[in-house]
Amino acid sequence: QASPEHRPRPGVSASELGQYPPERIRNFSIIAHVDHGKSTLADRLLELTGTIQKGHGAQYLDKLQVEKERGITVKAQTATMFYKHTVENPESHGTDSSSYLLNLIDTPGHVDFSYEVSRSLAACQGALLVVDAAQGVQAQTIANFYLAFESNLSIIPVINKIDQPTADPDNVKAQLKRLFDIDPSEALLTSAKTGQGLSQVLPAVIERIPCPPGNCDSPVRMLLLDSYYDEYKGVICHVAIVDGAMRKGDKISSAATGRTYEVFDVGIMHPELTPTGVLYTGQVGYVITGMRSTKEARIGDTLHQAKTIVEPLPGFKPVRHMVFSGVYPADGSDFEALSHAIEKLTCNDASVSVTKETSTALGMGFRCGFLGLLHMDVFHQRLEQEYGAQVISTIPTVPYIFEYGDESKVQIENPAALSFNAGKRITACWEPTVIATIIIPSEYVGPVIMLCSERRGEQQEYTFIDANRALLKYRLPLREIIVDFYNELKSITSGYATFDYEDSEYVSFSI
Repeated sequence: QASPEHRPRPGVSASELGQYPPERIRNFSIIAHVDHGKSTLADRLLELTGTIQKGHGAQYLDKLQVEKERGITVKAQTATMFYKHTVENPESHGTDSSSYLLNLIDTPGHVDFSYEVSRSLAACQGALLVVDAAQGVQAQTIANFYLAFESNLSIIPVINKIDQPTADPDNVKAQLKRLFDIDPSEALLTSAKTGQGLSQVLPAVIERIPCPPGNCDSPVRMLLLDSYYDEYKGVICHVAIVDGAMRKGDKISSAATGRTYEVFDVGIMHPELTPTGVLYTGQVGYVITGMRSTKEARIGDTLHQAKTIVEPLPGFKPVRHMVFSGVYPADGSDFEALSHAIEKLTCNDASVSVTKETSTALGMGFRCGFLGLLHMDVFHQRLEQEYGAQVISTIPTVPYIFEYGDESKVQIENPAALSFNAGKRITACWEPTVIATIIIPSEYVGPVIMLCSERRGEQQEYTFIDANRALLKYRLPLREIIVDFYNELKSITSGYATFDYEDSEYVSFSI
């Protein structure tokens, strides 16, 4: 039962927000391997602070239908919580309690959405690294740990699901020590399902994670974390205020496009949009400025007070598309409807690239670039579910680079485009590769090495995590992975392998 002061409040006034200087604000995210209990933990923390009512059903922050059906998180979501933290004061032999503003940013766990993770981490000073007590450290845990580590975040390890009969927290602590050099005494043991150990999570966040750095008195400067399109309000941008304060009616400019906008509405996600009229230094919230499309709201852009010159904040790496596939209407006459559906969907998912193309067999359609196979799957599923479009998609391909005799280079995403330059002689060609991290029980090492060498892989690293699990690192051509590598890997390891990859450079090969 939430105590009276933690009950949800209808609105939050500007004067209330003004009581939280940067020293009393903590911005943190939750990172983990798929299915280690991130979204459930986020739910429990929201219930604990009275931000949402108990028993509201499934994962609160997973709002898309795709996310509910597959049980995965695709879009990062933010929620603001208020929490009273009590510390014992040794001088007066009493307790001091002060209220803190905590911003929780829930992130996706899949490889394809790691750009969402890196964006979310840019607004945080710390992260909860959630590890399943029974499964231990998995491939995605390692990838996410290094993302957070490179962003200089304070990392709090949380060993979750300790209520399971097969849980072995001591073994997991040993793995954390061996792989990441994390002191075992720092790990928190919790079970988000039964609620055991949750009361120590938020105090740990307040004590171990630093407050946001920022200057309250300088002109406003903020980082654009995410944007999506709402039919009634236009483009809604999620921002993290780095310096200064932003009020309703202010004029702000974008560092990337140079356009100026007026702030129509500003507030926090608590967890629904809650207008406050102002956002102060270090706070994370939303702003509505009357932008027409999400193309204007570039993720990672710096928004600042109009007519001032500021240094843009370091943004994110631009998205690299790794898988290309043609999307055609099932019925040739539906091209307009499909075009409209894709335009609306790319308003909410700016990480898909779209170009028109025609095919002799399928007629007019689009060539779409995706971050990975799951991303492509989710995109098709959302087209069908949310926009009712019936589509045919072609086999995915990867981008190649060809060099001709006159030293000109061309990037080709569609095999049909090669024949146009029939007169020129091709002298060299490059294909994209990835560095794959595979974690498997040690009895499957032989078959997995066989599989990787069949797929033209070169071994980079081979180590043992503990007595019965091995970690392999391979450089593999991307085109060998995108069709059925993951399915093969899962079937030869009886489903025990975890697999994660990051983009690497182009390598020359012979056609």
